[in-house]
Amino acid sequence: MKKSLLLIASLALCCSSAFARQYKEACDLTLVGKLFPDTPNPYHRVDTVVYKGFTKGENKQVRQSSGIAVAFRTNSKFISVKTNFKYASRGSNTNAFASRGYDLYIKDNGVWRWAGSGEGKDTNKEITLVKNMASGEKECLMYLPIYSEENSIQVGVADEAFLEPLENPFHHRICVFGSSYTQGSCTSRSGMAWPSQFSRMTGLQMLNLGCSGNSKLQSYFADCIKCADVDAYVFDAFSNPSAELIEERLFPFIENIQAAKPGVPLIFLSTIHREKRNFDLKIDKYGKDKMEMAEKMMEEAVKKYKDVYFVTETATATIDGAFYEPTVDGTHPDNYGYYLWAKSIVEPVTKILKNYGIK
Repeated sequence: MKKSLLLIASLALCCSSAFARQYKEACDLTLVGKLFPDTPNPYHRVDTVVYKGFTKGENKQVRQSSGIAVAFRTNSKFISVKTNFKYASRGSNTNAFASRGYDLYIKDNGVWRWAGSGEGKDTNKEITLVKNMASGEKECLMYLPIYSEENSIQVGVADEAFLEPLENPFHHRICVFGSSYTQGSCTSRSGMAWPSQFSRMTGLQMLNLGCSGNSKLQSYFADCIKCADVDAYVFDAFSNPSAELIEERLFPFIENIQAAKPGVPLIFLSTIHREKRNFDLKIDKYGKDKMEMAEKMMEEAVKKYKDVYFVTETATATIDGAFYEPTVDGTHPDNYGYYLWAKSIVEPVTKILKNYGIK
């Protein structure tokens, strides 16, 4: 009996060592995609004690970790993660891998290739994102949840492996303020919002401040983002506000930021056609009116203000002239729709940025 117990204990020790892990807090590695690097909670996008004026919902959104990623090096054959959530989103139109999960990429011949994803489970419950990998060093990029708030995120690797910060793989600092499209609603993984895809396509660091339903050219958002240390701004500014709000708020919004950031480019993007407009005449008129107002106001803005630009997204409605339906819920694209959006603006946006030495 005693020998049996010793054998069981020995087997248990072998099994535990085979799967033994060491952990490092994600913020002790390299966080990329953060608009404000010095928030008290490292996984918040904005310090809501410093910046005021947000509604209760907006206050919650800017503490969510959308667009933030962890860059690190390891030679471990597996990578895991466990989270202490302040809350884990249970939304309906964005699945668990995106809203409360992680999306891991590994550099392969100079290209970020998907390696694994997983749903952030309950607090401190570990999930393995990838396993059974070959030996050797890997450069990794792990995106944090889109719609959740975290107190602690721990990256796990094998005990015998190294786990070190990776130098930020992206260049420059470009603030992106926008709607649920920017935050990443309806993506199936947390690294598939269009700003994240744009970063992987171009090597430019997009700092995501998408706030679902709440990108309405508010003055207090301008007061916040004008304080950030950035090289440029990109705005998904016409997806949420009505035609009336666009007309009322656009020019004061531009003037507020330009007063603090003279000479910094402000690039405004057109919004996309929503499939809910297809047969609902009321929704169609609302969408048409705001798109026409945005075009009218931006035509005047690019003449009135230096360093202001308007870029039209062109690729989410058709592919090679054929009608394409990228929608998940009649409003938001799927992953491929966001890919087409990002791809369609790479050339015009990077062309503008190059004029400012941003490459």
